[in-house]
Amino acid sequence: MTNTKSAAFRVLCAARSVFFYLGYAVLTLFFGITTPLFVRWLGYRACVFYINVWNRSVIVWLRLTCGVRYRVEGLENIPARPYVIVAKHQSEWETFFLQLPFAPVCTILKQELLQIPLFGWGLATVKPIAINRSAQREALKYIIEAGRSRLAEGICVLIFPEGTRTAVGKVGRYARSGADLALKAGVPLLPVAHNAGECWPSKQFIKYPGLITVVIGAPLPAENTDSKTLMTRAEQWIEAEVQRVSQR
Repeated sequence: MTNTKSAAFRVLCAARSVFFYLGYAVLTLFFGITTPLFVRWLGYRACVFYINVWNRSVIVWLRLTCGVRYRVEGLENIPARPYVIVAKHQSEWETFFLQLPFAPVCTILKQELLQIPLFGWGLATVKPIAINRSAQREALKYIIEAGRSRLAEGICVLIFPEGTRTAVGKVGRYARSGADLALKAGVPLLPVAHNAGECWPSKQFIKYPGLITVVIGAPLPAENTDSKTLMTRAEQWIEAEVQRVSQR
């Protein structure tokens, strides 16, 4: 009986996920075309606002079709800008949502994403820091250089230190690039934890209803410390919070 219910539940979730992706495709087509063709001529701030309409639309559509809700803890911890954000990376959901509370923010990402038709075209208008992950030394140098430039403009920098999405319950190797940037720029490091992978599993088609909890931690001062110590503090806090908010 349990297996039957489980199978029926998965079929229902799969059907709802189909509706989500149909709407997601329409949203991506619309914003992916209109942003680079029209909105980019209005300037960076207009692009950020417009892309965040896209991000918010995806999150709302996901709630309507798949029953994925969210709540945020720790908004009072967001410091005066600029700062570097380091966040857990379990799914695609956080790549949309984390653009909203920290806007304007630029994300460090692999350069291949900018080559995706429509999606990459729109993404390119909000000044991401695109790196070649196969050339690690050059990538780190570019992160520091471009990151300091963005921070000087008052644009926060978002880094997923694990580098790629990790399955729920798994911990990837935390790179120290976010801590390096915070130290060299003299800005705080802001850790963010969540359990988005429980509703939007990494590299899976089916989305599951539930509550995503996003926790924004207290900013970690980037002074009188080193990058290893600073990143270790952020990692320990993030992983502890991920376990605390887990629904499993």
